[in-house]
Amino acid sequence: MKKIAIVTGANRGLGLATSEALIQRGFKVIMAMRSPDKAQKELNVLKMKGADIVPMKLDVSQEKSINDFVETIKKEYGFVDVLINNAGILIDSDDGGNASVFKTKASTIQKTFNTNTIGPFLLTQKIFPMMKQEGYGRIVNVSSGMAQLSESQTASAAYRLSKTALNMVTNLFASEVGDADICVNAISPGWVRTDMGGPHADRSVEQGIKGIIWAATLPKGGPNGTFTRDGEKIPW
Repeated sequence: MKKIAIVTGANRGLGLATSEALIQRGFKVIMAMRSPDKAQKELNVLKMKGADIVPMKLDVSQEKSINDFVETIKKEYGFVDVLINNAGILIDSDDGGNASVFKTKASTIQKTFNTNTIGPFLLTQKIFPMMKQEGYGRIVNVSSGMAQLSESQTASAAYRLSKTALNMVTNLFASEVGDADICVNAISPGWVRTDMGGPHADRSVEQGIKGIIWAATLPKGGPNGTFTRDGEKIPW
């Protein structure tokens, strides 16, 4: 039986590339996204290649959407091997510039947290027990070097706060694995040339997903509760 992987934000950028890489490794990939209809071109390309994919609607900023999504997964499959919490937003510039923390609005923080932190928390909270029941799972939280407390940070306060909190989400669930072969890790893909990262970023999408795939396919006894880039630990 094929392993099943869920990838959120799978319609573009890191999510799409991660889905493609997992397909090539023999996974059935549940490609979760807010608007599957808008991703028909990308999905059709994958289907023409014979990819084993299931596009599903999911808005991680909405608890009802998460609940409905998980209920469908339980009904249709009953288990999940890999969960990649990739969906995320960076909207600090909506405040009229992101150069200063003093320009950050509470509404920007709240909206960012809903997608980048609370969504992954709730989705993991509901998928994790399914993994515990099966005794296996790999959970990958796509974080950012912009979340690091070990370095002085400026600008994009809402995004940084949300990703630092996501790292704590990683830590909390990692402490719950017990004797099960479950690994929960946070990954920094680096500054990647995606719609979010922009055209001047110093890493390709292929380089960005390297650590994500590494964490999604860890062998038994692999690292748990770590923060890494390209499979190497980085400071929290």
